[in-house]
Amino acid sequence: MVKYILKRIGIMILTLWVIITATFFLMNSKPGNPVRTGEKRLPEEVIVQLERKYGFDRPLVERYIKYMQNLLKGDMGDSLITPGENATDKIQEFFPASARIGLQAVAFGLVVGLVLGIIAAFKRNTVADYFIMFIAIIGVSIPSFVLAALLQTWVGHSWLGKNDIIPTALWYDKYTPVGQRFKYTILPTIALSFSSIATYARYMRASVLDVINQDYILTAKAKGLSQFGIAVKHILRNAILPIITILGPQIATIVTGTIVIERIFAVPGLGNSLINAINQNDYNIIMGLTIFFSALYIISLLVVDIAYSLIDPRIKLEGSK
Repeated sequence: MVKYILKRIGIMILTLWVIITATFFLMNSKPGNPVRTGEKRLPEEVIVQLERKYGFDRPLVERYIKYMQNLLKGDMGDSLITPGENATDKIQEFFPASARIGLQAVAFGLVVGLVLGIIAAFKRNTVADYFIMFIAIIGVSIPSFVLAALLQTWVGHSWLGKNDIIPTALWYDKYTPVGQRFKYTILPTIALSFSSIATYARYMRASVLDVINQDYILTAKAKGLSQFGIAVKHILRNAILPIITILGPQIATIVTGTIVIERIFAVPGLGNSLINAINQNDYNIIMGLTIFFSALYIISLLVVDIAYSLIDPRIKLEGSK
């Protein structure tokens, strides 16, 4: 296990280096630089000083080497738009909001999706099965931002929105009581989790149908175990492996990929920060957030592989001699 983890960490570092290198050169392939193409009209003397400060007067390869040296020291560089602020500050300030709605969406989607998938498998070819699969098709077909707009419209015109029971596009601040903060996350969570519910339900139904006809399930039925006991003790543990496959990457994707949802519901998360940085050509912030997103996604893949061996001891991460 230790040897495997060390090997994967080495591959993760190499992958992250490739992502950083590709992002750096692609981003700097655009003509001009943020100092000259910015919205602010600055005197030529000031522009020259800023170019010298941020290294835009040096060759691209030299700037890349300098950036990698600073990155190894933990320095992602200051914002070109807001001097004194760097990507680390952005992550610390805005990631909690993204993480909250992302993790809530993953948890809600996982629980509801697993339950619906198990019900659909046990009620195969019945009205319940057809209805759940219909919901799954709708969930996969409708983009999250379309569902978000529909939710906003429906809630906004209902008594829920008019009485501020569920805010349609607002986020809490530090002065909001802790007990009232959850209501601000309801609509973003539902909009993000709907596709997850559909995905988990489809995968879980197929996996349960594959497991339900195995010999050990027939033996459990012959022993007189209840359907609930069979589902919990035998079917769920063996059928959940395909779900684990998509769970890790989806956590990273949802937590860091809520850009459109954050825009729609005015969530002060990393998605909004990334859009603003791209619009303003804030190179250092773009690089810092890209590194953070990539590292989170790569780490999730390693966690999935380790979770395999914990859930099913038959799976070995390393080959035996």
